Amino acid sequence: MADDPNTRERILRTASGLFQRQGYHATGLNQVLAEGKAPKGSLYFHFPRGKEQLAAEAVATGGRTIADDLRGTPPGTRPLASLVSFVERLGAELAATGFRAGSPIATVALDVASDSEPIRVACVGAYRSWSDALTARFAEWGVPAERRQTLATVVIAAVEGALLLARVRQDLTPLHEVAERLGDLVAGESRPVTGP
Repeated sequence: MADDPNTRERILRTASGLFQRQGYHATGLNQVLAEGKAPKGSLYFHFPRGKEQLAAEAVATGGRTIADDLRGTPPGTRPLASLVSFVERLGAELAATGFRAGSPIATVALDVASDSEPIRVACVGAYRSWSDALTARFAEWGVPAERRQTLATVVIAAVEGALLLARVRQDLTPLHEVAERLGDLVAGESRPVTGP
């Protein structure tokens, strides 16, 4: 079978969406192949360690996407505006799926991370990428270095919790409330940045 990166990417994208909506255990490989319009043999060609490898890579990809989104807010954007914009994008994605797909990490993490070391490591790495992106933004906003990591943990936990509440309630209000409070919290931790 020829190495077709488009097939690999399609399988990964399809699996990521299914894991995000259904969880690890409820997502079958045949479903991934059917919805991804991929030939049967392509899954093990591109993911030789099977479903576990596919899930770990899907989590890592989802983590990178969120981290890139966090980094993508234009420099100089105030904390409240930046966090509200970020959380609103997550909310728009949640609403677009009919409140079926929340976090690209949490659904898989809750389903299987304690049973699979590769998936647990992928979840840790994905959350670390979010934390790294946030701490970089906090530095821009003048948050003291000793407070950045703790603040990143608070933001990640609040956003993940708000996504879960919004998904269960089928209402974006928890996301809006959390974004506003986090913006206030980060602004309160910020100091004017001086010098180059």
